Amino acid sequence: MKRLVIMTVGKTHSGKTTFAKALEKELLNSVVIDQDNHAEFLHEHYQSLLPKQGSNTIKYAITQAIVHHAVHETNCHMILCNSNRNRNGRLKLINYYQNKGFTCILVNFEIPDHVLKERITKSERSTSILRVAATFDEVLLRQQAETKEGDILAPAGDEAEHLFVIKKQEDVESVIRKIVDTAF
Repeated sequence: MKRLVIMTVGKTHSGKTTFAKALEKELLNSVVIDQDNHAEFLHEHYQSLLPKQGSNTIKYAITQAIVHHAVHETNCHMILCNSNRNRNGRLKLINYYQNKGFTCILVNFEIPDHVLKERITKSERSTSILRVAATFDEVLLRQQAETKEGDILAPAGDEAEHLFVIKKQEDVESVIRKIVDTAF
């Protein structure tokens, strides 16, 4: 069986998690790996272990353990639901999964900033997962400032076997269909 790894790329509130959950329902034998879930788990159960500053190494360790298990102990397709905006980081992940025999798919969310701001305003999402910022508005401002600086770049078509772009909510269903078709 051909295994897929689908990586979402996008700013906060662009629809990555909603997309990942919808794809998981349609793509048989798939699992969503979402670091926000790991951050929430740590915040709820192990707050005293969270670093006060610097990298959240415990969150990354949990994610790595889950990914390792999924890659080596299952035959699941994997949906990586993170921002993945750093090109070098993306390429390292893609290389890892390609070396494990996965077909890599990038889904880039190019949602206009005014839509993201509106979504943040209406959001009921908990800010407990945030460590560096106090609000999702702050996260968006940081992401806007980072865009096209250094290694924060939109994915290029040659990074993975497939690249799909979502510019509006109406694109989601057709991208899900194309990914499901790719699995067969």
